Order: sequence, then C-alpha cells, then structure tokens
Amino acid sequence: MRKLLLGAATIVTTVGLTAGVAAAQSGGSISGTGPNSHAHISSHLHASNNVTNRNTLGVTNTNTQSANTGRAEVRNNTTGGDATSGNAMNDAHLAVNASVDNSSAGGGMGGAAVMPADLGGGDGGSISNTGPNSNASISSSAKLTNTVNNSNYLTVTNNSHQTANTGSAQVSNNTTGGSATSGDASNTQSATITLDVTN
Repeated sequence: MRKLLLGAATIVTTVGLTAGVAAAQSGGSISGTGPNSHAHISSHLHASNNVTNRNTLGVTNTNTQSANTGRAEVRNNTTGGDATSGNAMNDAHLAVNASVDNSSAGGGMGGAAVMPADLGGGDGGSISNTGPNSNASISSSAKLTNTVNNSNYLTVTNNSHQTANTGSAQVSNNTTGGSATSGDASNTQSATITLDVTN
C-alpha cells in the first residue's frame, strides 16, 4: 500500500513588471497530492508605468519699422513748378506654427495601452486528483499602475514698434506758385502664431 503524505506545500510566485514587459502567466496547477495535504499557489503580477512630459514652447517676435517721406518744397521762383515727394512703405509678415503630441506616450507600456487582464493574472489554473481531506487553492492577481504627468509652458511675446512720418510740403516766395505734395508713409505688420500641445 502506497501512502503519500504532504504536510504543507505553499508555492508563491511574484513577478514585477516594468515598462515594456507584459507576460501571460498561468495560475499553475495542483494534482496528485496525498491525504490531509495542504497546497496553495499564489501568483501576483504588478506592472508600473511612469511617464513625465515637459513641454516648453516660446516665441518672441520683435518688429521695428520706420517710414519717412522726403520734404517737398517750391520756393523762390518766378513761376514755380510742382514738387512731389515719393511714398515710403514698410511691410512685414510672420507665421509660426508649432505642434507637440504626447498622447501616445501615456497610453501604457511602450505607448500601447495595457490592462490588468493583459498581464495574465486572471488565469486561475487547475486543481485535480487531490487526496482525501486535502486543502488545495490557487489565487492570482494582477495590478497595473499607470502615472502620467504633463507640464506645459507656452509663452508668446510679440513686440511691434512702428513710426510713419510724412515730409513737409511747402510753397513759398514764388511769383506764381506751383504745388508741393508730400508722399504717403505707411507700415504694415501681420503676425500669425499657433501653438498646439496634445497630452
């Protein structure tokens, strides 16, 4: 007569997972234990993922413009003609577009979403052919900790300094005076700044 006694058998499996690892772990099996035996299998899986995004975007635009037309004079003539000063113009355009996308960085291991079920902790294993009065159990658990920290710093500085001066138009000391016309002075600035951050 064969007699197999197993007083106490406890198997504990603990697996720690870091970023980029996902393993399907079986809960194990218990079979063929003797009478009055105690057997327990415990499987614990823990995956942690920590992502920190720091985005700093800064745009500084300084535009200085000055437009001046010359002086137009008709003077000291018996018969004065016409004097016309030309036009002075400045034109500036600025377009800045910046885009930062961190949405894939916080999804889980390696950028892909990981759920506790994906870690395999839900496979309960099997118990069979145990002896009389035996105590056998299998337990498994899976835990996922996913932490994402986003810090966004966006600054935009736009400085525009514009001056436009027309020259003087003068008709003086003429027997027959003509005309004096000063030209136009103008400044134009157009700025388009777009900053887009997706976390």
